[in-house]
Amino acid sequence: MSSSTMSGTPPAVQARRRRPAGEVVLVALCGVSPVERSSGRRQYRRLNRGGDRQANAALHRIVFTRLRVDPRTQDYYERRIKEGKTRREIVRCLKRYAAREVFHLVKTLESGSRS
Repeated sequence: MSSSTMSGTPPAVQARRRRPAGEVVLVALCGVSPVERSSGRRQYRRLNRGGDRQANAALHRIVFTRLRVDPRTQDYYERRIKEGKTRREIVRCLKRYAAREVFHLVKTLESGSRS
């Protein structure tokens, strides 16, 4: 991939290209990996506060745009609300799904450019 193409790519994705790692590393680099935060009887997860804030902001925009316009995401949101999940928990899950999709897109682009 040329440097001019890489300049518009978020740093977390560029870091992914330099490493032979998988989806888990990209998710951690984007700061959307779950972190256990339990106290007493209450058990929950929150997003990792580390990672690339620019990539996390991009995932945030993707998720909230999908919540406004994508019927599948809206159905998912409603289903999770009925299960008793909070909005914050649902957004955390959606960010993780979006990061997975980005990983698979980058992976297919990389394999296509190597051919």
